[in-house]
Amino acid sequence: MTEEKLIKILKYVIVLGLCLLLLGHYLLEYANLPEKMGVTGMVISASCIAFGLILSLPTKMYLTFVLVKRENDKKKQKKENTN
Repeated sequence: MTEEKLIKILKYVIVLGLCLLLLGHYLLEYANLPEKMGVTGMVISASCIAFGLILSLPTKMYLTFVLVKRENDKKKQKKENTN
C-alpha cells in the first residue's frame, strides 16, 4: 500500500469517527433517544460516541506520525540532493 493511499484511508476513518461522534451527540441531546427507548437508547448513543472516539483519536495520532515521517524524509532527501 502506498503512502498516499494510506493517508487517504486514514482521513476517511477520521471523518467516519467524527460523524459517529456527532451522531451519538445528536441521538443523546436532540433526538431524545434515551427518553424514548430508555436504557437501550443510552447504550446506542454511548456506543456511537465510543466507536467514534475509537476511530478518530488513534487514527489522528498515527496519521500525524506518518505525515511527520514523510516530511522528515523529504527534508533528508532535499538535504542529500543539495550536497
